[in-house]
Amino acid sequence: MQILVDMNLSPAWVECFRENQIVARHWSQIGPADAPDTRIMAWASQYDFAVFTHDLDFGTILHLTAAQKPSVIQLRTKDVRPVTMGPCVCATILKTMDDLKLGALVTIDPRKQRITLLPLRRSS
Repeated sequence: MQILVDMNLSPAWVECFRENQIVARHWSQIGPADAPDTRIMAWASQYDFAVFTHDLDFGTILHLTAAQKPSVIQLRTKDVRPVTMGPCVCATILKTMDDLKLGALVTIDPRKQRITLLPLRRSS
């Protein structure tokens, strides 16, 4: 499993991941900065990447489409710097790698982590 870092997060995350033996690429290395989230999701799904983002839209897309891929890792904190959140994010990714390979929405904040397997079900 590889990680695709969304445009709303620093490219410095790629180095943070590399230091923790996690393969990652920043979207700026792949496509245009103004690409819609749906294009980023399609690319990640096609190439078996999980999307790492600070944007709630990716979780919404998973919910609305009931998609099984790609996995999405949402960082839910104001301080999104790798120097601050890197240890927590990397530990969570390594701990949830099997779920991410199957398809999951992983939400990380400084106090807790939540894992929801895909597809996300709509409420009746």
